[in-house]
Amino acid sequence: MRDLISTEWLANHLSDPDICILDCSWHMPATKRNARAEFEVKHIEDAQFFDLDAISDTESKLPHMMPSAEKFGREVGRLGVGNNKRIICYDSVGLFSAARAWWMLKAFGIVNVAVLDGGLKKWLAEERETKSDAKILNQAGSFWARLDPSKVVSMNELGQTKAQIIDARSPTRFRGEEPEPRAGVKPGHIPGAKNVHYASLLHNNGTLRHPNDLAAIFKKAKVSLDKPIVTSCGSGVTAAIVTLALTELGATDLKLYDGSWAEWGASGKEIATGG
Repeated sequence: MRDLISTEWLANHLSDPDICILDCSWHMPATKRNARAEFEVKHIEDAQFFDLDAISDTESKLPHMMPSAEKFGREVGRLGVGNNKRIICYDSVGLFSAARAWWMLKAFGIVNVAVLDGGLKKWLAEERETKSDAKILNQAGSFWARLDPSKVVSMNELGQTKAQIIDARSPTRFRGEEPEPRAGVKPGHIPGAKNVHYASLLHNNGTLRHPNDLAAIFKKAKVSLDKPIVTSCGSGVTAAIVTLALTELGATDLKLYDGSWAEWGASGKEIATGG
């Protein structure tokens, strides 16, 4: 299964017995939106809610960090996720937090997982059916999770890497021209990082841009697709959108800095500003 699937494809496969659909919606606190409450009102048929904050290391001071393999396997198993399933991740914005869930599932060993291009936003625009009653699972999925260390990088490892670092935050945040939304986090970026704003990779309807357009964006940012790449952002969510776009272009040596700027910007490590 491809890493990005269309609404048409999903509509034609909704009744497939091996399909597991996850609503992975998550919103920045400033939006005052409740993703779970919105899910309970409107979601794609048979979808389960993937709680990005709950399925994380809740003991960490950093937002939604990767949980232990044991916890991840247990929690997503309750959603019906299993190694014999085809997992579809979507969110209500179009393409935002679903990419984070996709990356997490990949990192913990799920092979057949994809993001719904355009998400619920496109699904609704096409006047496709939604439900308000959550599906009650008769049996939880069976999933033994094991973290692939090649998918993630820590702050200490990042300080020693020669990989290209791509920061998915907005240009003004990257340059340090606006305050960070989290207390105690200084503005700026990791020295040597390149800025590719995640929003530049998307159409207004929340779908990923054509591969030719994506390639041009990364080329302009002087990113080499055949060399190691680490993606980063504010808290590890939109970095996964960049990872997804790079995957669509055939890049394979990809890691995500889970702590992202929420960690680096509060660590006392060297910070760069400007372009």
